[in-house]
This record gives sequence, C-alpha cells and structure tokens, in this order.
Amino acid sequence: MLHTPRARRGMVVTPHHLASQAGLAILREGGNAVEAVVAAAATLCAVYPHMTGLGGDGFWLIHQPGAPAPVGIDASGRSGAAVTPDLLRKAGHTDAVPRRGPLAAITVAGAVSGWAAALDHARAWGPALPLPRLLEEAEWHARHGFAVTAGHHALVRAHQESLAAQPGFAAQFLPGGACPPEGSTLRLPALADTLRTLGRQGLDDFYRGQVAAAMAADLAHAGSPLTAADLAEHRASLVAPLSLRLPQGQVFNLPPPSQGVASLCILGIFERLLDAGAGIDPEVFAPDTFAHVHAIVEATKRAFRMRDGLVGDPDHLPYPPAEALRADRLDALARDVDMARALPWPAPPSGGDTVWLGAVDAQGRAVSCIQSIFFEFGSGVVLPRTGITWQNRGCGFSLRADSPAALAPRRKPFHTLNPALALLADGRVMPYGTMGGEGQPQTQAAVFTRHVVFGQPLQRAVSAPRWLLGKTWGDGGGDDAVALRLEGRFDPAVADALRAAGHPVRMVGDYDPVMGHAGAIVHHPDGMLEGAADPRGDGGVAAW
Repeated sequence: MLHTPRARRGMVVTPHHLASQAGLAILREGGNAVEAVVAAAATLCAVYPHMTGLGGDGFWLIHQPGAPAPVGIDASGRSGAAVTPDLLRKAGHTDAVPRRGPLAAITVAGAVSGWAAALDHARAWGPALPLPRLLEEAEWHARHGFAVTAGHHALVRAHQESLAAQPGFAAQFLPGGACPPEGSTLRLPALADTLRTLGRQGLDDFYRGQVAAAMAADLAHAGSPLTAADLAEHRASLVAPLSLRLPQGQVFNLPPPSQGVASLCILGIFERLLDAGAGIDPEVFAPDTFAHVHAIVEATKRAFRMRDGLVGDPDHLPYPPAEALRADRLDALARDVDMARALPWPAPPSGGDTVWLGAVDAQGRAVSCIQSIFFEFGSGVVLPRTGITWQNRGCGFSLRADSPAALAPRRKPFHTLNPALALLADGRVMPYGTMGGEGQPQTQAAVFTRHVVFGQPLQRAVSAPRWLLGKTWGDGGGDDAVALRLEGRFDPAVADALRAAGHPVRMVGDYDPVMGHAGAIVHHPDGMLEGAADPRGDGGVAAW
C-alpha cells in the first residue's frame, strides 16, 4: 500500500475493513463522524475480538471546524471499591497484578460509556441516527459470523493454554475445543444479543440495567471483585486535551491516565533536535535515516522516563501533566540527547492490544478514537450471559505504594492508549493513531514526522518501515524489553549506524505486525480528504 486514497464526502479508517465499511455506511446515510466511529468501534468489538471489545476502555478526541481545540473523552474505568493490594497478596500476587484470570478483571469497562458521551456531544450537530442502526452491523457480524483473521488465529494459538484456563473463554473462542483456523467462520451469539439489547434499551443499560445485572452476576461467579455498584458508579468524563505547539501547528493528545503526554513530549524533543542540527537538510534528517530514527528513539527514552514518574490516576498525579510540556523542560530533555550515542535502556516495558479508528465527515468534523482490552483477549475472562470479554487494564497498576500508578480502590491505572489529532498551521486537520503498547508514541512520531515535517505522502508515511524500542503487544519478553527492532526494509547502512551508536538492533520481518496498526486521515482546507491504513493489519480506508 503506497498510494494515498482520496475522497471529498467522508472517510473512515480502522484496522478491519468491515468496521471501516460499517462507519462509511453511516456517513452515506447522513450520519456524522461520531456516529460513524461508534458504528465502526462496535463492529470491531465483534470482528476483532482479540484486540478490542465491549469489556474494554476508550479515549476520544472530537474536533469541529473553527474550534480552537478538540474535545477529549476519557472513557476508562476505575478499579472496583473492593480492589486493594492486600486482596491480590492474599491470592499470592505479591509483585504485580496478574495478566489473566478473574483477579486481572479488576477495572470497570469504560468503552461503551465513551460511545454514549461522544453521541451526547454530537447531538448539537443535528438529528441523530437511531442507536439500533449504529449497532446493526456489529450485531449482524456477531450473530451470523465473521472470518477469523490471521492475527486472531496466531494469538489464540500462541496463548491457547493460558486463555483456555480462564472462565468462559473456551466456550466462546475455542469451538470444538480447538483454535479456529484463519478464514474459518466464528459466531458470537451472546455478544449479538447484548448489542441488540443495548440498541433497544440504550447504552446506559451497560452500567445500570439488564446488561449490567448480567455482567455483575457473571463477574462474581468468575471470581472478579467487581460489583454491580462499581458498574453503576461509572461515567465517562469530558477532559481538556493536552497540547503542544510546533512550527507545523498544534498537536493534541489525552491527559493521564493516558500516556498521551509522552507522545507529545517525543515530538517536542525531536523538533528541538531538528533545530539544533541542520534544519530540514535532507542529507541529515531525511525520513528513516540514522539521524531521524536515532533522534526519535532517544527522544522516546527521555519521554518514557518522564512518563513513568508522572502518569497514573488523574486524581493522584505528582504534578500537572502540562508542566511536562513546558518549553524549558523540553529544552533540557533535548540537550540530554547525544546525537552520536544511544542511552542505555533498562526501563520496564508495557504491552497491550488496541485499535485506533478515525473518521471525518462531509462537514469536516473529525474524530480520533482508540479503544482496547489491553492484552490479547484481555483478562481472558468471558462473561457467558453477555459474551463480553473483560479487559485486564488493571495490569497497568503498580503494587508499589510510591508509584503514580499505585493500586488502590476506585483508581484508574496507567494507560498506553492515546489518540492524536493535529490542527496544522496550513489549515489541515489530521486525526491519527495506532495500537501497539509502548510502540504507540513511537509510531505516532514516525507517521507525524514523515508526513507533516518531511512531506512524505500519507500512505507512504504509514507503510514505510518502522522501528520499535522495547516491548509491545504479543511479545514474549526477554531481550525484546531492551531491543531496538527494525523492520527488514530498512537500509542496512542505517541499521549498521544504529548499532555503531550503541543501539541493540534486532531485525524483524518486512511488515511485522508487532509494529502495530497505524492509521490517519488528513482533511484539507478545500475539502479534500486523504487517508491511510496499515498494511500490517486487516484494515482499510473507506470513503466516498
């Protein structure tokens, strides 16, 4: 995929082609960008269940033409009122929150509340499409079946033993007791019934109705400490996004518990390294040269060190996250970068499975949205009455009391999720993002700098070879935690230069899915839309 698709009436980008088409169908029927994203997000919950689901969390940025900044939505859930470090220690978990099982299912799922908050925000735009219509495609695919993707099959096969041991998983995702092969049809009838109920009863039913009661009963039966009261107390929050002004325009991302501050910090450091070098000299800072990759990797290390001392529950932060983006702080971080040598990198990694999706409608309203169940299939706990797979986002908590992400009742954990949106100085609007745990800020920086700073075509900026520092979704640990992985399409001279600078380079496949599934849309002032989907995934650009 090297050519950038273009259109003028509306565009949707997701990591699964059926979800992109579901969103486009809403735009064709007169729906707005928020409605299109809700339809696409719901469809992803059906056809991409290893990456996302109703039992996960989400974050949104919503922009209207003429507005100085987008609106942010934090649709992440808190830990249950009964969730304490002692609860885990008594169960034998003394070092960390478990990755699988009922004691991994310790935070409320916020994604559906994000849909509700976004739709409520969009009501001012005019008549709304009926909620059953927005969930119709998702329900159909869940009820009648969808083709198992290569990624779905590979992840079930790789983690089948641990997943099969979790309550409800085998009954829903291992038909006949076996890993479903790529291309086979998988049906999720209980999930289809839940989507139908939500369409009829409203999204609030997920937290304070029939669906909530069924989920609470199944969570208790599985051994999760979450209760009906925890669900009923949940609400999504409208939040002011963080922002960073660059020469090219203003970039926005979400505040904690999202790691959006790290994504913005990387861009701020890189811009300073660019200015301190040879400007935009193509022989020095051309895309995917040693200088480009080294500068972003070293910026990532400084941004992650800052992030790890800051990001956690938004009510218990050590200092306001906007302070991390002050010019003097970014100046100091940039001065710490040695453009000839790599900083050793022993920092602990974070993983996660996620989907990014975006839409722009005919009126120029733009959405950048990301939702996730964290690791592949989350906690592995599947609630039989609703067909919902519960997230393990609680893995983002620390059992250290002095951590900004310390586990306690009614707190939000650290989130890798962070959707991005840029309002560029030339009038373009660019929602963009990716899945991929700690790879998210790095891939965002790669796409933004390639397209916005260096002028690469949008699809090329997404398809071009990528790098990854540390660990991300589907990893097995070990050397991955410190390696700098490069896709095989990089110039060997660049790999050699990075090794010589001290980077522990490890080459991977040409289009390795470990690099995440990125996407972007650019809305030009004249109404032209450009979109890009990642060839590493199953997605596509749907437009008219």
